[in-house]
Amino acid sequence: MASPNYDIVGIGNAIVDVICQCSEEFIVQHDLPKGQMRLVESSAIIFEILKKLRRPIDVAGGSVANTTVGVASLGGRAAFIGKVAEDQFGRSFRHDIQGVGVAFDTPPTSVVGKQTSHSLILVSPDGCRTMSTFLGCSTELGIPLINPATIRAGRVVYVEGYLFDSSTATAACKHAIDIAKSAGRTVAMALSDARCVDRNRPEMMSVIRLGVDVLIANEAELMSLYQTNSLDDGILKVGRDVRLAVVTRSALGSTIISQGNSIVVPPEGVSRVIDATGAGDLYAAGFLFGLARGMDLFSAGRLGSFAAAEIICQLGARPVARLESMARMRGMFDKQASGANDG
Repeated sequence: MASPNYDIVGIGNAIVDVICQCSEEFIVQHDLPKGQMRLVESSAIIFEILKKLRRPIDVAGGSVANTTVGVASLGGRAAFIGKVAEDQFGRSFRHDIQGVGVAFDTPPTSVVGKQTSHSLILVSPDGCRTMSTFLGCSTELGIPLINPATIRAGRVVYVEGYLFDSSTATAACKHAIDIAKSAGRTVAMALSDARCVDRNRPEMMSVIRLGVDVLIANEAELMSLYQTNSLDDGILKVGRDVRLAVVTRSALGSTIISQGNSIVVPPEGVSRVIDATGAGDLYAAGFLFGLARGMDLFSAGRLGSFAAAEIICQLGARPVARLESMARMRGMFDKQASGANDG
Protein backbone atom coordinates (compact mmCIF):
# COMPACT_ATOMS: atom_id res chain seq x y z
CA MET A 1 0.00 0.00 0.00
CA ALA A 2 1.39 3.38 -1.05
CA SER A 3 2.09 6.04 1.57
CA PRO A 4 -0.50 8.84 1.92
CA ASN A 5 0.03 11.99 -0.14
CA TYR A 6 -2.36 14.13 1.91
CA ASP A 7 -2.57 14.87 5.60
CA ILE A 8 -6.34 15.28 5.32
CA VAL A 9 -8.92 14.30 2.71
CA GLY A 10 -12.21 16.05 3.52
CA ILE A 11 -15.68 15.09 2.27
CA GLY A 12 -18.50 17.56 2.70
CA ASN A 13 -20.93 20.08 1.28
CA ALA A 14 -19.27 22.40 -1.24
CA ILE A 15 -20.82 25.78 -0.43
CA VAL A 16 -19.93 29.29 -1.46
CA ASP A 17 -20.14 31.51 1.62
CA VAL A 18 -21.45 35.03 1.00
CA ILE A 19 -20.42 36.96 4.12
CA CYS A 20 -21.80 40.36 5.14
CA GLN A 21 -21.70 42.44 8.29
CA CYS A 22 -25.03 43.78 9.54
CA SER A 23 -26.71 45.34 12.54
CA GLU A 24 -28.78 43.61 15.19
CA GLU A 25 -31.78 45.56 13.89
CA PHE A 26 -31.35 44.11 10.40
CA ILE A 27 -31.61 40.55 11.74
CA VAL A 28 -34.73 41.39 13.75
CA GLN A 29 -36.38 43.26 10.85
CA HIS A 30 -35.98 40.24 8.57
CA ASP A 31 -37.16 37.76 11.19
CA LEU A 32 -33.93 35.76 11.01
CA PRO A 33 -32.98 33.26 13.75
CA LYS A 34 -29.91 34.92 15.25
CA GLY A 35 -26.95 32.63 15.69
CA GLN A 36 -28.58 29.76 13.83
CA MET A 37 -28.55 28.22 10.37
CA ARG A 38 -31.79 27.96 8.43
CA LEU A 39 -32.30 26.19 5.11
CA VAL A 40 -34.04 28.17 2.38
CA GLU A 41 -35.90 26.66 -0.55
CA SER A 42 -34.64 29.09 -3.16
CA SER A 43 -31.53 31.11 -3.81
CA ALA A 44 -33.88 34.01 -4.64
CA ILE A 45 -34.52 34.40 -0.90
CA ILE A 46 -30.81 34.95 -0.32
CA PHE A 47 -30.46 37.43 -3.18
CA GLU A 48 -33.47 39.42 -1.94
CA ILE A 49 -31.70 39.93 1.41
CA LEU A 50 -28.41 40.70 -0.33
CA LYS A 51 -29.99 43.62 -2.19
CA LYS A 52 -30.17 45.45 1.13
CA LEU A 53 -26.57 44.84 2.14
CA ARG A 54 -23.21 46.21 1.09
CA ARG A 55 -19.80 44.72 0.25
CA PRO A 56 -20.38 40.98 0.50
CA ILE A 57 -17.37 38.66 0.52
CA ASP A 58 -17.58 35.43 -1.51
CA VAL A 59 -15.34 32.50 -0.49
CA ALA A 60 -15.34 28.74 -0.93
CA GLY A 61 -16.94 27.39 2.22
CA GLY A 62 -18.74 24.55 3.89
CA SER A 63 -17.62 23.09 7.21
CA VAL A 64 -15.13 20.44 6.10
CA ALA A 65 -14.00 22.56 3.14
CA ASN A 66 -13.05 25.25 5.68
CA THR A 67 -11.08 22.63 7.59
CA THR A 68 -9.08 21.61 4.52
CA VAL A 69 -8.27 25.26 3.83
CA GLY A 70 -7.09 25.59 7.42
CA VAL A 71 -4.84 22.54 7.02
CA ALA A 72 -3.30 24.09 3.90
CA SER A 73 -2.73 27.35 5.79
CA LEU A 74 -0.88 25.38 8.47
CA GLY A 75 1.48 24.04 5.83
CA GLY A 76 -0.28 20.71 5.38
CA ARG A 77 -1.44 18.85 2.30
CA ALA A 78 -5.20 18.60 1.90
CA ALA A 79 -7.77 17.44 -0.63
CA PHE A 80 -11.52 18.00 -0.73
CA ILE A 81 -14.39 16.03 -2.26
CA GLY A 82 -17.72 17.82 -2.77
CA LYS A 83 -20.27 18.46 -5.49
CA VAL A 84 -20.60 21.74 -7.40
CA ALA A 85 -22.53 22.73 -10.52
CA GLU A 86 -21.15 24.10 -13.76
CA ASP A 87 -22.20 27.64 -12.87
CA GLN A 88 -20.67 30.86 -11.58
CA PHE A 89 -20.72 29.78 -7.95
CA GLY A 90 -19.23 26.40 -8.88
CA ARG A 91 -16.39 27.96 -10.84
CA SER A 92 -15.80 30.41 -8.00
CA PHE A 93 -15.63 27.57 -5.46
CA ARG A 94 -13.16 25.56 -7.55
CA HIS A 95 -10.90 28.54 -8.31
CA ASP A 96 -10.94 29.70 -4.70
CA ILE A 97 -10.21 26.42 -2.94
CA GLN A 98 -7.55 25.38 -5.43
CA GLY A 99 -6.00 28.82 -5.15
CA VAL A 100 -5.15 28.26 -1.49
CA GLY A 101 -3.53 24.91 -2.18
CA VAL A 102 -6.33 22.40 -1.58
CA ALA A 103 -6.63 19.65 -4.20
CA PHE A 104 -10.17 19.58 -5.64
CA ASP A 105 -10.83 17.52 -8.73
CA THR A 106 -14.48 16.50 -8.31
CA PRO A 107 -16.11 17.03 -11.72
CA PRO A 108 -19.01 19.53 -11.83
CA THR A 109 -22.61 18.56 -12.55
CA SER A 110 -24.32 20.00 -15.61
CA VAL A 111 -27.92 19.08 -14.75
CA VAL A 112 -30.32 21.91 -15.60
CA GLY A 113 -31.69 23.67 -12.53
CA LYS A 114 -29.07 22.31 -10.12
CA GLN A 115 -27.11 25.23 -8.70
CA THR A 116 -24.00 25.19 -6.57
CA SER A 117 -24.89 25.48 -2.90
CA HIS A 118 -24.45 28.90 -1.29
CA SER A 119 -24.96 30.38 2.14
CA LEU A 120 -25.56 33.94 3.27
CA ILE A 121 -23.69 34.52 6.53
CA LEU A 122 -24.71 37.67 8.39
CA VAL A 123 -22.25 38.74 11.07
CA SER A 124 -23.66 40.99 13.80
CA PRO A 125 -21.50 43.39 15.88
CA ASP A 126 -21.05 40.77 18.63
CA GLY A 127 -19.42 38.36 16.15
CA CYS A 128 -22.44 36.06 16.03
CA ARG A 129 -23.25 34.47 12.66
CA THR A 130 -26.77 34.03 11.31
CA MET A 131 -26.92 31.80 8.26
CA SER A 132 -29.40 31.26 5.42
CA THR A 133 -28.33 28.31 3.29
CA PHE A 134 -29.52 27.10 -0.10
CA LEU A 135 -28.19 23.56 -0.40
CA GLY A 136 -28.39 23.27 -4.17
CA CYS A 137 -26.54 20.29 -5.59
CA SER A 138 -24.10 19.65 -2.74
CA THR A 139 -26.39 17.14 -1.01
CA GLU A 140 -26.41 15.04 -4.18
CA LEU A 141 -22.82 14.01 -3.65
CA GLY A 142 -22.97 10.34 -4.61
CA ILE A 143 -20.82 7.24 -4.68
CA PRO A 144 -19.60 7.84 -8.27
CA LEU A 145 -17.90 11.07 -7.13
CA ILE A 146 -15.89 9.32 -4.41
CA ASN A 147 -12.46 8.76 -5.96
CA PRO A 148 -10.94 5.70 -4.24
CA ALA A 149 -7.39 6.83 -5.08
CA THR A 150 -7.98 10.18 -3.35
CA ILE A 151 -9.42 8.48 -0.26
CA ARG A 152 -6.47 6.10 -0.01
CA ALA A 153 -4.08 9.05 -0.40
CA GLY A 154 -5.28 10.66 2.85
CA ARG A 155 -3.66 9.94 6.20
CA VAL A 156 -6.93 11.13 7.80
CA VAL A 157 -10.27 10.99 5.97
CA TYR A 158 -12.67 13.54 7.47
CA VAL A 159 -16.44 13.43 6.81
CA GLU A 160 -19.05 16.07 7.51
CA GLY A 161 -22.15 15.36 9.61
CA TYR A 162 -24.30 17.64 7.45
CA LEU A 163 -24.08 15.05 4.66
CA PHE A 164 -26.35 12.75 6.67
CA ASP A 165 -29.30 14.98 5.71
CA SER A 166 -29.17 13.31 2.28
CA SER A 167 -29.50 9.55 1.71
CA THR A 168 -27.36 9.86 -1.43
CA ALA A 169 -24.59 11.68 0.41
CA THR A 170 -24.85 9.30 3.38
CA ALA A 171 -24.23 6.37 1.03
CA ALA A 172 -21.21 8.22 -0.39
CA CYS A 173 -19.86 8.78 3.16
CA LYS A 174 -20.21 5.09 4.02
CA HIS A 175 -18.50 4.10 0.78
CA ALA A 176 -15.60 6.47 1.49
CA ILE A 177 -15.27 5.16 5.05
CA ASP A 178 -15.16 1.56 3.79
CA ILE A 179 -12.35 2.46 1.38
CA ALA A 180 -10.46 4.34 4.08
CA LYS A 181 -10.74 1.52 6.61
CA SER A 182 -9.62 -1.06 4.04
CA ALA A 183 -6.56 1.09 3.35
CA GLY A 184 -5.75 1.42 7.05
CA ARG A 185 -6.49 5.14 7.16
CA THR A 186 -7.85 7.07 10.14
CA VAL A 187 -11.50 8.07 9.78
CA ALA A 188 -12.64 11.27 11.50
CA MET A 189 -16.13 12.73 11.57
CA ALA A 190 -17.68 16.05 12.59
CA LEU A 191 -21.20 16.03 14.04
CA SER A 192 -21.61 19.53 12.49
CA ASP A 193 -24.84 20.71 14.14
CA ALA A 194 -27.06 19.59 17.05
CA ARG A 195 -30.22 19.80 14.95
CA CYS A 196 -28.56 17.75 12.23
CA VAL A 197 -27.81 15.14 14.89
CA ASP A 198 -31.45 15.24 16.02
CA ARG A 199 -32.59 14.52 12.47
CA ASN A 200 -30.13 11.72 11.80
CA ARG A 201 -29.19 10.20 15.15
CA PRO A 202 -29.70 6.45 14.39
CA GLU A 203 -27.80 6.60 11.10
CA MET A 204 -25.00 8.68 12.60
CA MET A 205 -24.65 6.41 15.61
CA SER A 206 -24.43 3.34 13.42
CA VAL A 207 -21.65 4.84 11.31
CA ILE A 208 -19.78 6.16 14.37
CA ARG A 209 -19.76 2.79 16.12
CA LEU A 210 -18.77 0.82 13.02
CA GLY A 211 -16.21 3.00 11.31
CA VAL A 212 -15.23 6.28 13.01
CA ASP A 213 -11.89 6.55 14.81
CA VAL A 214 -12.03 10.26 15.74
CA LEU A 215 -15.23 12.17 16.55
CA ILE A 216 -15.28 15.97 16.76
CA ALA A 217 -18.26 17.75 18.33
CA ASN A 218 -19.22 20.72 20.45
CA GLU A 219 -21.09 20.32 23.74
CA ALA A 220 -24.59 20.67 22.27
CA GLU A 221 -23.87 18.19 19.48
CA LEU A 222 -22.43 15.59 21.82
CA MET A 223 -25.35 15.84 24.25
CA SER A 224 -27.79 15.61 21.35
CA LEU A 225 -26.07 12.47 20.08
CA TYR A 226 -26.48 10.73 23.43
CA GLN A 227 -29.78 12.41 24.34
CA THR A 228 -28.50 13.64 27.66
CA ASN A 229 -28.45 16.94 29.53
CA SER A 230 -25.14 16.06 31.15
CA LEU A 231 -21.88 16.79 29.35
CA ASP A 232 -20.06 14.39 31.68
CA ASP A 233 -22.49 11.64 30.68
CA GLY A 234 -21.90 12.38 27.00
CA ILE A 235 -18.12 12.30 27.49
CA LEU A 236 -18.35 8.96 29.30
CA LYS A 237 -20.46 7.43 26.52
CA VAL A 238 -18.46 8.73 23.57
CA GLY A 239 -15.33 7.27 25.12
CA ARG A 240 -16.90 3.83 24.75
CA ASP A 241 -17.86 4.32 21.10
CA VAL A 242 -14.70 5.77 19.52
CA ARG A 243 -11.01 5.54 20.31
CA LEU A 244 -10.61 9.31 20.24
CA ALA A 245 -13.09 12.16 20.68
CA VAL A 246 -12.77 15.93 20.90
CA VAL A 247 -15.37 18.17 22.52
CA THR A 248 -14.95 21.87 21.78
CA ARG A 249 -16.27 24.17 24.51
CA SER A 250 -15.86 27.73 23.18
CA ALA A 251 -14.36 29.96 25.88
CA LEU A 252 -13.66 26.90 28.06
CA GLY A 253 -11.28 25.38 25.52
CA SER A 254 -11.67 21.72 24.59
CA THR A 255 -11.64 18.24 26.09
CA ILE A 256 -9.96 15.31 24.36
CA ILE A 257 -11.13 11.83 25.35
CA SER A 258 -8.73 8.97 24.72
CA GLN A 259 -8.77 5.47 26.22
CA GLY A 260 -10.90 6.53 29.15
CA ASN A 261 -8.77 9.57 29.94
CA SER A 262 -9.72 13.22 29.49
CA ILE A 263 -7.20 15.84 28.42
CA VAL A 264 -8.26 19.44 29.00
CA VAL A 265 -6.84 21.96 26.53
CA PRO A 266 -7.20 25.63 27.53
CA PRO A 267 -8.44 28.19 25.01
CA GLU A 268 -6.20 30.73 23.33
CA GLY A 269 -6.95 34.23 24.59
CA VAL A 270 -8.38 36.78 22.16
CA SER A 271 -8.91 40.51 22.65
CA ARG A 272 -12.13 40.72 20.66
CA VAL A 273 -14.36 38.32 18.74
CA ILE A 274 -15.17 39.76 15.32
CA ASP A 275 -16.80 36.74 13.65
CA ALA A 276 -17.31 33.25 15.10
CA THR A 277 -17.68 31.75 11.61
CA GLY A 278 -15.45 28.72 11.21
CA ALA A 279 -14.16 28.45 14.77
CA GLY A 280 -15.00 24.76 15.03
CA ASP A 281 -13.82 24.10 11.48
CA LEU A 282 -10.42 25.66 12.14
CA TYR A 283 -10.08 23.87 15.47
CA ALA A 284 -10.57 20.64 13.53
CA ALA A 285 -7.92 21.78 11.03
CA GLY A 286 -5.33 22.30 13.75
CA PHE A 287 -6.17 19.17 15.68
CA LEU A 288 -6.37 16.81 12.70
CA PHE A 289 -3.23 18.27 11.12
CA GLY A 290 -1.39 17.73 14.39
CA LEU A 291 -2.75 14.19 14.62
CA ALA A 292 -1.74 13.42 11.02
CA ARG A 293 1.77 14.72 11.67
CA GLY A 294 2.29 12.67 14.82
CA MET A 295 1.89 15.35 17.49
CA ASP A 296 0.80 14.30 20.97
CA LEU A 297 -2.88 14.91 21.73
CA PHE A 298 -2.40 17.94 23.96
CA SER A 299 -0.18 19.65 21.38
CA ALA A 300 -2.66 18.85 18.60
CA GLY A 301 -5.47 20.31 20.71
CA ARG A 302 -3.39 23.40 21.43
CA LEU A 303 -2.82 23.86 17.70
CA GLY A 304 -6.58 23.55 17.18
CA SER A 305 -7.25 26.20 19.82
CA PHE A 306 -4.69 28.49 18.19
CA ALA A 307 -6.28 28.14 14.73
CA ALA A 308 -9.78 28.73 16.14
CA ALA A 309 -8.65 31.82 18.05
CA GLU A 310 -7.04 33.31 14.96
CA ILE A 311 -10.15 32.83 12.82
CA ILE A 312 -12.60 34.48 15.23
CA CYS A 313 -10.51 37.66 15.22
CA GLN A 314 -11.30 38.29 11.54
CA LEU A 315 -14.26 38.25 9.16
CA GLY A 316 -14.98 34.89 7.56
CA ALA A 317 -13.58 31.37 7.89
CA ARG A 318 -10.56 31.89 5.60
CA PRO A 319 -7.28 32.69 7.41
CA VAL A 320 -6.04 36.11 6.30
CA ALA A 321 -2.45 35.43 7.34
CA ARG A 322 -0.72 32.09 6.93
CA LEU A 323 -1.27 30.08 10.10
CA GLU A 324 1.93 28.10 9.64
CA SER A 325 4.14 31.16 10.11
CA MET A 326 2.33 32.28 13.26
CA ALA A 327 2.33 28.76 14.73
CA ARG A 328 6.07 28.46 14.14
CA MET A 329 6.68 31.79 15.86
CA ARG A 330 4.82 30.46 18.89
CA GLY A 331 6.82 27.22 18.90
CA MET A 332 3.80 25.02 18.29
CA PHE A 333 5.42 22.68 15.77
CA ASP A 334 7.67 19.88 16.96
CA LYS A 335 10.00 18.09 14.58
CA GLN A 336 7.30 15.69 13.41
CA ALA A 337 4.79 18.39 12.58
CA SER A 338 7.20 20.87 11.03
CA GLY A 339 8.96 18.57 8.60
CA ALA A 340 7.65 16.95 5.46
CA ASN A 341 5.75 13.82 6.37
CA ASP A 342 6.31 11.33 3.59
CA GLY A 343 5.02 8.21 5.13
